[in-house]
Amino acid sequence: MITPTSSTATTNVASGASDGSQSSALTSDFETFLRMLTVQARNQDPLEPLDSSEYAAQLAQFSMVEQQVKANELLSDLALTLGAVNLNQLASWVGMDVQVAAPFRFDERPVPIFASAAPEANRAELVIRNDQDVVVDRIAVPVNNSEFEWAGVDATGNAYPAGTYSAALASFKGDKLLTEAPATVFSRVVEAQVGEGKIMLKLDSGVEVSADKVTQIRTGA
Repeated sequence: MITPTSSTATTNVASGASDGSQSSALTSDFETFLRMLTVQARNQDPLEPLDSSEYAAQLAQFSMVEQQVKANELLSDLALTLGAVNLNQLASWVGMDVQVAAPFRFDERPVPIFASAAPEANRAELVIRNDQDVVVDRIAVPVNNSEFEWAGVDATGNAYPAGTYSAALASFKGDKLLTEAPATVFSRVVEAQVGEGKIMLKLDSGVEVSADKVTQIRTGA
């Protein structure tokens, strides 16, 4: 009587293994069993023939193993396909300019900034902070505008040093501060990755933001 050689293979399948080497091992076990079963059938003792029920049970057991091998291969192929889709999706972000409320990179060129004042405000100020969260510039802006430009120069016309800055729009009613809301700026995406079930974008300022915080996308210049 043949003792099934599938214990190891069955254990591997049950444990969820799906890599190529394990699938090959399962396939090899199945083919080996078939060869052994064929040899046994040809050389069995006519006076003590192979029990047909045991024969059928062994064949059914290894048929299940074969089906598991095929299922593992299909799942492996599916995982590779999904991985390729994710990589293509991530690659599509890199090099794009995204509008997001996050610190931005200033390289001594004017920076377009987007924000809206509170509806009841009668004056507004654009507030610029450096990477130490220190206010370096305050500029009075029209309360009805939603797009501004920060020239990046001080009162004497000297340019602020290149680096990372952030912008906010302060809304006032008279002398009372109503709100100070973060402004959005276009920044270049230099890296994209999947983290905690969402796409994370690394900007040219070195800041990481979630893709769901992006309000607008445009092709990088």
